[in-house]
Amino acid sequence: MTDSPILLRVRELALLLPEVEERPSHGQPTFFVAGKQFAQVREDHHGDGRTVVCVRTSGTDEQAMLIDAAPDTYSRPAYLGPSGWVSIDLAGEPDWTLVEDRIARSWELAAPAGLLEAGGR
Repeated sequence: MTDSPILLRVRELALLLPEVEERPSHGQPTFFVAGKQFAQVREDHHGDGRTVVCVRTSGTDEQAMLIDAAPDTYSRPAYLGPSGWVSIDLAGEPDWTLVEDRIARSWELAAPAGLLEAGGR
């Protein structure tokens, strides 16, 4: 994948958070904190024609609530969905404030307690 404007923007948001590392996972640009994945950019994943960022939620209840409340924004991503993750649609003109907040929340869910206690974000 080339560094598309969407990837560059997500990367900028993710790398604002403490101790973040980017590396490919299953061929997708993926962001980690303390070895735990918290965000993944997918552009035309398996030919689906979509551009999304996948992020953690607190679990399947929150996942269902987000998808039910805003089905044009959120969906259940392949592979990560059973663990409660959501994908955020980045087509058109996404709400970057929402995207930033969801990436930061996902980081908080993945970060070790010691990092959160030290001040987190």
